[in-house]
Amino acid sequence: MKRVAALALLASALSACSAVDRMNNVGETPKLSPILNPLGGPLSAVPVHNPTNAEVANSLWQPGAHSFFQDSRATHVGDVITVDVTIADSGQITNATTRTRQNSDAANLTNFFGLETKLPTILQGSNPASLVNMGSQTSNVGAGSVNRAETINLTLAALVTTVLPNGNLVIGGHQQVRMNNELRDLSISGVVRREDITSDNTVNLAQIAEARISYGGKGQITDVQQPRYGDQLFDILMPF
Repeated sequence: MKRVAALALLASALSACSAVDRMNNVGETPKLSPILNPLGGPLSAVPVHNPTNAEVANSLWQPGAHSFFQDSRATHVGDVITVDVTIADSGQITNATTRTRQNSDAANLTNFFGLETKLPTILQGSNPASLVNMGSQTSNVGAGSVNRAETINLTLAALVTTVLPNGNLVIGGHQQVRMNNELRDLSISGVVRREDITSDNTVNLAQIAEARISYGGKGQITDVQQPRYGDQLFDILMPF
């Protein structure tokens, strides 16, 4: 019983940190990491830069404009931009490992200045002709594979939340659709270059830096598909 308790205590100590983190996330969806600021610190700390469209005397050009004609693309904080989310990812990994090792050791002491005859007296039952005869053999075979595919096709309208000093736009959008007792929740955020925004004020997911996408749902059906909190805690705490 003491050995079993010690092994259980050791297993619990080794997994304590990860278990605590997992327990804090019981019943919660995985959290997205914040958007990185290349200058360091949170992105919200970057000074907001809004180019003005003030008219300049004797000039047809307006500061902040992309052309002489009206530009319908998102430019300022609060402007709306359409985001096309198209994800078609697939990944396949296959690994196989085979390891075999065999050792054999033998030693004798049949002639050592006559002292070999005293060896059986010192070591009861020993035989000078065969002092050590050891062998070991290990074999390990492992195999693993990953085969996944993800496909998402969505269109979402987002807002410009920040204009960075270099002109890049920080966007953020959130969309919810409720049908009966199920709620579909979609959110997106990231950094967009003005040059990547098309003439119809649309940008593709592949052109969004630091993109963060969350697509999921809540409701009675989603709740039934999730394991109970007690089952999640049991899976975390059970070391075997």
